[in-house]
Amino acid sequence: MSQEDEFKRTIVYADSALDYIKTNKLPAFPRNYELWYSYASGFNRALNRTINKILARDGKISPEETQKIYNRFLSPNRLGERIDEVGDKISEEVRELISALDKGTLKTTEYGEELARTLSALENVSDRSQLSKLVIHLAKLTTETAESNQELREQLVDSRRQIGVLQEGLEAIRYESLTDELTTLNNRKHFDQSLVRAVKEAEESHAPLSLLISDIDHFKQFNDNYGHQTGDQVLRLVALAVKQNVKNNDIACRYGGEEFGIILPRTTIEDAKVIAEKIRKNVVAKELVKRSTGENLGRITISIGISTFRPGDSAESMVSRADLALYAAKKAGRNLVKAEEEKKIPSVTQVA
Repeated sequence: MSQEDEFKRTIVYADSALDYIKTNKLPAFPRNYELWYSYASGFNRALNRTINKILARDGKISPEETQKIYNRFLSPNRLGERIDEVGDKISEEVRELISALDKGTLKTTEYGEELARTLSALENVSDRSQLSKLVIHLAKLTTETAESNQELREQLVDSRRQIGVLQEGLEAIRYESLTDELTTLNNRKHFDQSLVRAVKEAEESHAPLSLLISDIDHFKQFNDNYGHQTGDQVLRLVALAVKQNVKNNDIACRYGGEEFGIILPRTTIEDAKVIAEKIRKNVVAKELVKRSTGENLGRITISIGISTFRPGDSAESMVSRADLALYAAKKAGRNLVKAEEEKKIPSVTQVA
């Protein structure tokens, strides 16, 4: 997406955010602006659902509710706090486990020492009465130690289960931090990190690497005509087409508002073209029906640009060339796939 397009799109979000602030008579604090900008852009699905419920119920939203929603969904410390909380629980579970192991070790050591003393005493037994007492003592000691070991085993099993649950919690937080909620594809953060790693690997291994950048044609017009909910449906439809046509080691991401980035490790540009064409055809083959009314909205199309790794490339240079190819596809009429090797790539101009 060109800087001009990015500017115009973000200004629309900014104007909408200010309108929401004015309508709800909220202070124009940075956090309130951030919240309503996020709402206008539609990236945080859970945030939008929560706000929509309140607006449907009350017709407006109070400063107190705004603060709560901000803290829940947007506070910079929220994810870190959740990670710290789970980390503290794991640390506590490990401390208890170490304590239990220490007690078990101490009990076993005491049992060994007492057993040695008892066996030594057996050598000096002179009658059956003394022998009987020693045997009873040894049996009691063995039973107590066995019970203690059983408790330790049960605690170990329980601790293993608890730590497993907490690890799953950490994995869920990690997944959430790298996933776009609306499309369930990887998010921009994951894209940026993954492309840097993929470029480094391609440089070191001399293996091919290709990148697709796709954009939904006329999405803003579609969104304005039919509303954000239908726009969300379009985004999910395109995301599904992407998922159905990539391999396990490919990395499919929601790159921007209506843009998708697909990193294709160990994939030549010719193979990337095949994948891109499959995605494009899959999208255009689907008729879109508005869920609320059953109205047939026709078909949507996407344009796709492709770049391939060159020695000395960076993540930014690969994205830049894929963007140029994308705009060549737009310029040529949309609903097309263009690769960077196709020589007639125009300079970036405004197309939508």
